[in-house]
Amino acid sequence: MVHSRIAGTGSYLPHKVITNADLEKLVDTSDEWIASRTGIRERRMAATGETTGDLAFEAAQRALAAAGVQAGELDLIVLGTTTPDLIFPATACLLQHRLGANGCAAFDVNAACSGFMYALAVADQFIRSGSVRKALVVGAETLTRMLDYGDRSTCVLFGDGAGAVVLEASDQPGIITTRLHADGGYKHLLYNPVGVSAGFQLDQPNAGVRVMMTGNEVFKVAVKTLDRMVGETLEAAGMHESDIDWLIPHQANLRIIEATARRLKLPMERVIVTVDRHGNTSSGSVPLALDEAVRSGKVQRGQTLLLEAFGGGFTWASALLRY
Repeated sequence: MVHSRIAGTGSYLPHKVITNADLEKLVDTSDEWIASRTGIRERRMAATGETTGDLAFEAAQRALAAAGVQAGELDLIVLGTTTPDLIFPATACLLQHRLGANGCAAFDVNAACSGFMYALAVADQFIRSGSVRKALVVGAETLTRMLDYGDRSTCVLFGDGAGAVVLEASDQPGIITTRLHADGGYKHLLYNPVGVSAGFQLDQPNAGVRVMMTGNEVFKVAVKTLDRMVGETLEAAGMHESDIDWLIPHQANLRIIEATARRLKLPMERVIVTVDRHGNTSSGSVPLALDEAVRSGKVQRGQTLLLEAFGGGFTWASALLRY
């Protein structure tokens, strides 16, 4: 039986740091208010001219190096993002050319904060089918490009960043199961109101740059949904909470992370938390946290990891894997 396993990880954060103190100068907020409600202390902002593709390229190079894989060996590139460089071609295609992987399949996946998890599940299925041997999976965002820095309920939450993994076919278990879900009935709670078909509304102030979010309601649905998904994922794998070595969650809000850890009966010492240093990077969130956990030595080969995410759509997704 063919399995897909993670051969290498990589990540990249822009150099510019935006602290809570910096945001205090822009909107009516405070470090204490932001940190106590979200756990976020700082986030990164892409430099002028620095794109999602640039961030993805840096993360991808590091993942390829860690895996010992040349770009020309890739059979597939799947990139999760809600902030592509262009409407088309896909940012995955632009990334492919920069890496020198021309010719392999390459496409983007838009599932908001679940984008990387969706991309990982897609690549896993391609490998399991036998049609792909090596795949690059990336989550990358420049969310600060669509924030309204006059809206204190959203501008404090998001940052820019990218993470990547190289998957390869193996006869040893790697990704055990992935679970993907969505419910478009919740669109009104978290969305960007403009687009190509709906119209850009270029005559309006801040047109196209606003994240619209009803934070309290998003929080409630996220906690309940992730709780159900944890049970579903473990059941699908025939495993129990005690089998999990590390929880690597979407880094959106520390309180949501803590609620998921309680559901798993995991102490926070076995949960990877990076939200304090880069905020919510949407599709970049989970692979950023995974790469830090691997490079810090916390995550070791042979350990069992639960990755999960929740985002606009609503979308939610998980992956249970043996690293």
